[in-house]
Amino acid sequence: MTEGVRFTLAATDGAARTGALTLPRGTIRTPAFMPVGTAGTVKAMYTDQVRALGADIILGNTYHLMLRPGAERVAALGGLHVFANWPHPILTDSGGFQVMSLAALRQMDEDGVTFRSHIDGSAHRMTPERSLEIQGLLDSDIRMQLDECVALPADRAAIDKAMRLSLRWAERSKAAFGGTTGRALFGIVQGGDQPDLRIASAEGLTAIGFDGYAVGGLAVGEPQAVMLAMLDESVPALPADRPRYLMGVGTPDDIVESVRRGIDMFDC
Repeated sequence: MTEGVRFTLAATDGAARTGALTLPRGTIRTPAFMPVGTAGTVKAMYTDQVRALGADIILGNTYHLMLRPGAERVAALGGLHVFANWPHPILTDSGGFQVMSLAALRQMDEDGVTFRSHIDGSAHRMTPERSLEIQGLLDSDIRMQLDECVALPADRAAIDKAMRLSLRWAERSKAAFGGTTGRALFGIVQGGDQPDLRIASAEGLTAIGFDGYAVGGLAVGEPQAVMLAMLDESVPALPADRPRYLMGVGTPDDIVESVRRGIDMFDC
């Protein structure tokens, strides 16, 4: 793992497990639910209230912070931890979810994505390298590769194309992360509702090598049974000594069933 990052398992029960992901700014006890602070704040709560409820980590959204107030401005103000008044770990997503959710406002190519701001229509370019640059300016503790997330249902050809693009972007994201120490980089498994594509994605990411592995592209329109079936396929293909993060999943039943299958981290 990256220097200054450590993941330890404390106990297991079948596939379920408890552990700790330790970073310079603090330890995340797993399984962990991570409250989402899209633009630097968890809505309707003070940070001390979020902490008092047991949260070890919150999330920030790379796309939204890029637009407003701007990553360079956040950096000038001391970084996202100072901006949000949260001295504990922060995970930033890569902007990949907005590739799906803002499909009407973006154009994709091999190099990256051009977004039209939902605020004022201005154009913004996101590549794997720019995503990691923004996350570096925010100084988040856990950073995500840029990926392409496909809404389900979708045809196999589209799912396969997105998964393979995401793998190429994973390599570029890893190169852009470079020799960063004390921060973690997670790869993201894609493959929609196709078991063999999920396994191929997991194996490809493992070969590149990341500090943790997220399962993306689920809870995007498919029934719960399909989501759980994809976890049954994906999780065994991921390294047991690295944290596993199921992106965008946060209902109590989904969390319990996913922990049962070996997932460590959640957000919603």
